[in-house]
Amino acid sequence: MVTASDDKTLRLWDLNTGVLLKKMEGHRREVFSLAVSSRDRQLIASGDYNGEVIIWDGETGESLTRLVRSHSSSNWIRSLDFSPDGKVLAGGSRNTTTKLWNTQTWQQQGDPIGCGDWVRCVRYSPSGELLAIVTDNNIRIYNSGTREHVASFKGHTSYNLSLAWTPDGTRLLTGGDSDDPTIREWNARTWQQVGDPWTGHSKYINAIAINPAGTLVASASDDNHIRLWRLSDRRTVAIFQHSSKAICVTFSLDGKHILSGGGDGMISEWAVPHPKILAITTARNACVNGDLSTAEELLTQDININPINHTSYCHRSFIMARKHHWDCALQDAVKSISIEPSLTGFISKGIAFCGKGHISDARAAFDVASTYTNQDLQTTHFLLLIKAIALFSADQHDEAVLLLKELTTSCPNADTRACHIVQTYLRVQLGIKASDDARHDEAAEHFTAAVNCSALSSASDIHDIYEDLVVLFGWDLKSLWFTAHTKLCDSLLLAGRLQDAVKSYRYMMDTSDDITKASCLNWSKVFTEECSASLTNGNAALAASNYDRAIHLYSVVIDLDCTSSDVVFANRSKAKLGKMLWEDALLDAQKVIELNSSSHVGYQLTHAALRGGQRYDEAIEAFTIMLSKLDDSHEAHIRDLRQQYVHPSQAENTIQRAVWIELEYAPLRLLNTSTGLVCDRAAQISSFKTSAKYKELLSFTTMHSDLRAQHIKDVVATYFRCVLLSHRWEETEALLHDIQDKVVYELNGLRGIAKLQSFCEVAREAGGVIPRFKNRSTPCSCGTATQRLPSSTYLMFLLHPVFGMSEDGLFKNLSLRKWLSFIKRIGRMSGARQKLQWASKRITTVQEDVAYSLFGIFGITLPVIYGEKKQNALGRLLQEIVARSGDITVLDWIGQPSEFNSCLPAHITSYTIPSRTPPSLSEDDIHTQVSLLRQTLRAPRFANCRLHLPCISFRVTEESPMMDRIKADGLHDLLVTTEETLVQFSRAKPILQTFLLVRPWDRDFLGVPDFSEQPVFTNDTESTGNWTESESLMYDSDKLHDGSPAKEQHGSRAFRLMVHLGQPFDAFLLAQQRVGEYKRIASDHIIVAQLKDISSVDDMDVGTVEIL
Repeated sequence: MVTASDDKTLRLWDLNTGVLLKKMEGHRREVFSLAVSSRDRQLIASGDYNGEVIIWDGETGESLTRLVRSHSSSNWIRSLDFSPDGKVLAGGSRNTTTKLWNTQTWQQQGDPIGCGDWVRCVRYSPSGELLAIVTDNNIRIYNSGTREHVASFKGHTSYNLSLAWTPDGTRLLTGGDSDDPTIREWNARTWQQVGDPWTGHSKYINAIAINPAGTLVASASDDNHIRLWRLSDRRTVAIFQHSSKAICVTFSLDGKHILSGGGDGMISEWAVPHPKILAITTARNACVNGDLSTAEELLTQDININPINHTSYCHRSFIMARKHHWDCALQDAVKSISIEPSLTGFISKGIAFCGKGHISDARAAFDVASTYTNQDLQTTHFLLLIKAIALFSADQHDEAVLLLKELTTSCPNADTRACHIVQTYLRVQLGIKASDDARHDEAAEHFTAAVNCSALSSASDIHDIYEDLVVLFGWDLKSLWFTAHTKLCDSLLLAGRLQDAVKSYRYMMDTSDDITKASCLNWSKVFTEECSASLTNGNAALAASNYDRAIHLYSVVIDLDCTSSDVVFANRSKAKLGKMLWEDALLDAQKVIELNSSSHVGYQLTHAALRGGQRYDEAIEAFTIMLSKLDDSHEAHIRDLRQQYVHPSQAENTIQRAVWIELEYAPLRLLNTSTGLVCDRAAQISSFKTSAKYKELLSFTTMHSDLRAQHIKDVVATYFRCVLLSHRWEETEALLHDIQDKVVYELNGLRGIAKLQSFCEVAREAGGVIPRFKNRSTPCSCGTATQRLPSSTYLMFLLHPVFGMSEDGLFKNLSLRKWLSFIKRIGRMSGARQKLQWASKRITTVQEDVAYSLFGIFGITLPVIYGEKKQNALGRLLQEIVARSGDITVLDWIGQPSEFNSCLPAHITSYTIPSRTPPSLSEDDIHTQVSLLRQTLRAPRFANCRLHLPCISFRVTEESPMMDRIKADGLHDLLVTTEETLVQFSRAKPILQTFLLVRPWDRDFLGVPDFSEQPVFTNDTESTGNWTESESLMYDSDKLHDGSPAKEQHGSRAFRLMVHLGQPFDAFLLAQQRVGEYKRIASDHIIVAQLKDISSVDDMDVGTVEIL
């Protein structure tokens, strides 16, 4: 206890011994105000007549700091109070202001609050939300956080002197001066007076205090009296006499004593009288301590000494009831009433009847007991509580709960805290019963309601305050808080609500005092061991990619143990990465680094989380640190992990090489449709290296295997793709120097610029459909209008009759949007034959351009040799298509053979007629033929204008003179018309020349061929020999739109159709020139052949023929 006095000192006392511990000196004038804060650390604040405030250490009594104002009596500090959280000190003074100080810095917070009159008392509400200030002529209420003025009211008829809040914050009590020496009660919601003023004092009421239970009020007055009031009915319970005026008053922490200071310089201690219904004397302590045998023995002795003592009989009845000896309990109760009817006698009778299950008789006994309360409300309320508890014990749960509810809500003067405590205890009992019946979710609900009760706390004084409940029913109120919390944790765990159980456990441990924690060590150990099993389960869930469950279980472990290892945080981070919760995963990764900064794991997870969150620069930095951690590790097996990773500089070099390869055949200048500026090669590369795509690629290229991955080539190729503007060259066109270093969108009046601007705008609006860099062909390739270089290598000639063509084959009024739409349509075409059919009506001014204009569509780069003639140009194109893709649908044509090779047409118009689509059939499995074809056939190829064609051939055995009817082994007779005159033969007159009907082998029959197994032909001088399987654009032509092989299932069906012996197939006629060499004989229509029957399979010859 600390006291302050007119002698300018403070004194620190030991309450147990009354010994002075320390005299605290430092004030220069009389000390009139005092406040204590026990939040976080013990602080004492004192204010004196001169306006000086000193802060003291509550543990040592040493001065910590001084808050000095001008040394004048006008600044007299009349009152001090700490906020409930201990962060603010409020001080009211005679100069009509109230000031607030921050207890961390001891700096004044804001301007003083102007109060208009002398400030007599300042008090924070229990929640800290409101600050009440008593001045001479009014009472002012402020919001403590915002300083907003909430309310003001007159208060007393003369001066206001003191105030106090009830513990629940619902009431405010104020004291007046000699002209109005009353206590008034105010509703803290409406600020209206509640009931009549409390009368009894005759002079100034200097101080008001309320006990911790919120049931009793003590007041100190100049009339030399300390009055003890009952809050529920505002009646005086006791009066204590001082030798002089009483200046201050307070309750002890346990509420059992009142301490007051008087003008005589003395501190007085008064015992709080406890109105007990059960005035057990010698046996009470034994009953409270649970020693029922001793209590029974003592009461029996009292009965033997005085057989007509009705009190001893009813008290022994309570003991028998606690021992569940109901007949004995009822017998003693009846005996007590027969001697003298009393309140305790009928209570004991009601409890005994409840124990025997005679509920109606019990109700009657309690009703009669109510007539012995002398109309005392507190006694009546307590009687109703006993009745509710007895009924509950007799399994009348609903009636008991209803009675408690009505008592709490309908009786304004009831001891609500007692009601809440009883409700809490009954909830715990219901929870225990539900747990015993394995109804764990229901039990958890009851225990949750119990721990949420505002009347319950770990340091609760309820055992002492409501000791009568302990006497009557043996309740262990001391451990009620502990029981409710531990039972809640256990029930949640048994209900499978692991995370809720751990959260409840953490809350319990965080709010427990040291004594409570020490008392639950054994339980805590068992509980944490059961919960820790979730770590193993979390690892299993993570391994099974059950990320939600893994996150849940790891969170449980972390919540359970604040000192969890970095491994747990690392695993939870991995699970969150699996859920793509990038930010959450990053927080856990950073926690891993915090717990184990020398490990590479935290940086590895940080890299993954940042990369997923598209924070690529930070991700690369984290990855670099991870590599250094691996290099610096003291463990050999950790250092060995470094070998699988590549440094970002290595990844940069690999990406750079891919860029240069991609740009080798790309235009040197491109238009950036976003900026409208022409970009040279350096600008293109610079733009790529500053793009998110580059950073993403770099952050994902971490392993040696990544350096060899196709992904790098794909990303680079995608980024540097360009769209070509194909257009007619007009008389006036914008040249390179016209748009160099200028924004194309801002150019006006320049010849031909509108066409370029329109194209760029459409391309820009297309967004992700068209790549960022776009090529504008001829003007950027030419220096002057007269310098017309061969530029078809970089152009796409996109003409089609669907949009309307003039007689010269050029577009009429084709909009750019339709043009772009048509590009997409071409891209969706499957197979070379369909694209060739589309181009078959193409008319060009220069004959070679028929072939050159298709280079872009087929993704082919070949030398442009004007003057080589159309057949040679077309032959080189078709040869490259077959060589790259193995697509022999280009051999399906009608017309004149090419001088380049007889299997190729002389004119592109030979593709005008659509290729025939064989009818679909059922899926017959002909494994023998499949195996044979797999072993025999390879991809077709050109070498020195000779076509090496894998095929299935049938020998022609007989022909008519005009070749209009021929026969072949195993095939039905055929009608064929040719323009060539062939040497006749028959079986009777065999000749040296051999004719074959062949079915070219299609790569789709057996799936994608394995080109890697084929030999390299060094004499294929006109083929681009540096293409690999993965690099061939034609080879992947069927994959351009959806990223997967087109019609793979159809290819499998097509092969089965071909090998099904009864099906027709497209064939063409070959004539032998020399040994092993053949020439194709062109016909005027498609030759359709068909096997005679299944036995004809023996007449098939599977192999490769060389065609000139």
